[in-house]
Formats: sequence, C-alpha cells, structure tokens
Amino acid sequence: MEEKEKRAGELIIANKELTFQNKEKEKRAAELIIANKELAFQNVEKEKRAAELVIANKELAFQNEEKEKRAAELIIANKELIFQNEEKEKRAAELIIANKELAFQNEEKEKRAAELIIANKELIFQNGEKEKRSAELIIANKELIFQNGEKEKRSAELIIANKELESFTYISSHDLQEPLRKIQTFSTRLIADESQNLSDKAKEYVLRMQDAANRMQSLITDLLAYSRTTTSERKFETTNLNTIIEAVVNDFKETIAANHATIEVAEICDARIIPFQFRQLMHNLIGNALKFSHPDRPPHIIIKSRNIKRSKTRDQKYLPEKEYCHITVTDNGLGFEPQYKDHIFEIFKRLHDQEKIAGTGIGLTIAKKIVENHNGIITATGELNKGSTFDIYIPST
Repeated sequence: MEEKEKRAGELIIANKELTFQNKEKEKRAAELIIANKELAFQNVEKEKRAAELVIANKELAFQNEEKEKRAAELIIANKELIFQNEEKEKRAAELIIANKELAFQNEEKEKRAAELIIANKELIFQNGEKEKRSAELIIANKELIFQNGEKEKRSAELIIANKELESFTYISSHDLQEPLRKIQTFSTRLIADESQNLSDKAKEYVLRMQDAANRMQSLITDLLAYSRTTTSERKFETTNLNTIIEAVVNDFKETIAANHATIEVAEICDARIIPFQFRQLMHNLIGNALKFSHPDRPPHIIIKSRNIKRSKTRDQKYLPEKEYCHITVTDNGLGFEPQYKDHIFEIFKRLHDQEKIAGTGIGLTIAKKIVENHNGIITATGELNKGSTFDIYIPST
C-alpha cells in the first residue's frame, strides 16, 4: 500500500512535471512557431537582401570595371602627361639653350656691329690717309722728278768734277811734286854743300823751308789718297782682315820698335771689302794711334772684330737691317775731349798742336770716306790723356 502510494505520489509528481514540461513544450512550440515565422520573415528579408546584394554586387562589379577602365585610362593619361612633361622639360631645356645661344649671338652681333663701326671708322681714316698719301705721293713724285733732274745736273757736274779731280790728281802727282822735289833736293844740297858759308839764321831758314816742303809733300800725298777714295773703282772681295792688318803692322815695324809699342790683334773676321782701301783705312788708324801716343807710356793698341746683327750695335739707327763685321781699334794715347767726337773726321781738322805732332788733318777724313765706300759707318769715343776707340761697322756680305 505504501509502495503504491509512493508510486502514485511519484506518478502525480511525474504527471505534474510532464504537464509542466508539456506546457513548456507548448511555449517552446509557440516560441518556435514565432521563431519560424521570424526565421521565414528573415529568410524572405535575407532573400530580398541577397537579391539586393546580387544587384549591388553587379553594380559594384560594373563600378569596379568602370573604375579599372578609369584607372587604366588614368595610367595612360598619366603616362601621356609624364611624356608631355618630359617633352615640355626638353623643350624648356632646348629653349634655355636656344635663349643662351640667341643671347650669345646677339652679343656677337653687337660685338661685330661695334667692330664694324670701328672698322668703318678705320676704313674712313685709312681712306683719308690714303688720300693724304696720294697727295703726298703726287708731291713726292714731283719732288722726285725735280730731284732726278737735279741728280742729272749733279751727275753732269760730278763728271766734270771727276775730270777736274783727275786733272788735279795728275797735277798733284806730277806738276806739283816736281818743283817740290827740287825744293827738297836743293835745300838738302844747300845744307850739305854750303853749310860752312851759311849763318845760323840762314840754316834755320833752310831747315824751316825743308820742314814746310815735307809737310807740303805729306799734304799732297794725303790729298791724292783722299781723291783715290772718291774716284777709284770699287771692287769688293771677301777677305780675311787679319792678313791686311798684319801687313799694315809690318809697315810700322820700325816705328813700333822705336816707341816700344805693342799691338794686339784678336778675333778678326772675314768681310767683303775693297782690299787696297781697307789697307789705307787700317794704315791711317794704326798710324794715328802711334802718332798721338802719350809721352808718359808706350803705345798699346788693341784691334779686334766680330760678326754681329744690326740690333746689337750701339749705332743701329744709322744702319740697315743686316749682319756686320764690327771692328774696334783702341789705344792708350792722348785721346780727345768727348765733344770733339764728330769733328775729328772733318777734313783738315786737328785737335793737337801741329808744331808738336806732324800731320795734315786728312787721315781720319780718308778713314771715314773709305768706311762710307763700304756702306758702313765709323764712330769715335775718347777721353783726354786716356786714349780713344774707333768703332767700324762694315757689312759682312
């Protein structure tokens, strides 16, 4: 009984529990129906959303395709833009270069224009100068015609003068010297043969007459030598000057020994000369150095030469452009005061007392004439009582 009651009690509890569970199931079923409805509604909505999503996806796909097309077009456009920018930069660079070139060309044009203006001014000036030169040339031609006429006159006069000079030379060498020789001869005989019959005063007169005759003889000889430098034929020969100088030194052998003189000859070059005239030149210069020696010291003469260019001569302004044989003759004799350096070459010009030192004053004039005959120049420098130097420039060829 008790077991049945327990069973019945458990059964009641179980029925209650089952009823509660059925109610709960019914609730769940109702909730499930609602949930299913909601789910159906949501599925419908999902299908709507899915349809909308399909449409949106299609729209999105279309838009993406459009975007890709726009992106591709943009890439192409960017490339085109980049290309255009590069082209623009190239054009800009080319334009800069072209502008610089244009500026340079403009500067050059301005320079050329300025130079052209200067050239035109120079041309105008030169044309003016040419007109002046032309006018001067017309005057010079007239002057030249006049000078040629004068030269022809002078030439005719020179021919006459040369004939007169030849006559003078003949008279000097024959007619004048003959009576002079007689004076010398008879005065010598007078002293030799009649010395015991002559008073001392008469002897002095005769000796002075002999001295005057000797000086006259020297003068005639020097005048003849001078005339020969003017009238003689000029035959130039390339000659070693040393042989001529040695011959002249040998001519003065006795005078050199008597005066205890020394003559140094060194570095002598070859030159194109008129041999007999050059010998006369050296004879006069060496003779002068011996004649005008200082009484307190023996003569010392130095002769040397060398080939030089005109640009290296002290007297180049007087010489044309060529090579020269420069000859110097230096002595330690009486010398002369510097202000007389040009006067000593003048004919009959004497700087020393003729009563103490013999001579005619023609020797250096002859020397100058001979050098001029060789198309050269001769200059002199000196210092009183210390010596003198003669510089001679003769063309080498």
